[in-house]
Amino acid sequence: MADYEHHPTVPKETALQALNTIIQLHFEKTLEKKRAVDLQKKELWKFFHLFFLFLGLVFSAQVQSSRLQCRHCWVPIVLLSLAHLIFYVSVAQTLRCINGLKYQRRCHKLTLGLATERLRQIKMMSSSNDGLGGDEIAEDFEIHYQEPPESYFGKFKRSWALHFGFLILTYGFMVSSSVVLLCF
Repeated sequence: MADYEHHPTVPKETALQALNTIIQLHFEKTLEKKRAVDLQKKELWKFFHLFFLFLGLVFSAQVQSSRLQCRHCWVPIVLLSLAHLIFYVSVAQTLRCINGLKYQRRCHKLTLGLATERLRQIKMMSSSNDGLGGDEIAEDFEIHYQEPPESYFGKFKRSWALHFGFLILTYGFMVSSSVVLLCF
């Protein structure tokens, strides 16, 4: 009797309904976060396309201009520097948003997995107790919001490093090519 007092019971149908609701909610949230990540990735690609179109225009203007000389090389360098700075800020904001959405999606996936496992356990327990009148189960099916381990954040740091390494190389190439085109 003392063991029964420490483990309150709830009707099996209530437990199953609660777990199904949790599963449905986290499944929908996972899909919602996936769609939001995809939308942000499209936005990021649009930034990249516009940026490289702009770089191409600046580069072709330098090649075709007969008036620009070495003493004017500061003009395209300043223009490229401003464009890169604006682009860096845009990419940083978009990556921050993407990484936040991916983190939330991972949390929902982990919680969904735990809830699904608990539902499976309850169904297995209830099917093994069918002949014993198991209409109530112990209230140990509570599902807490799950978060990934700290090592999960390493994935985001690598993504940032790759994007900004690429952007710095692009900046270096564009500045050096501007100097070479105008001065040599």
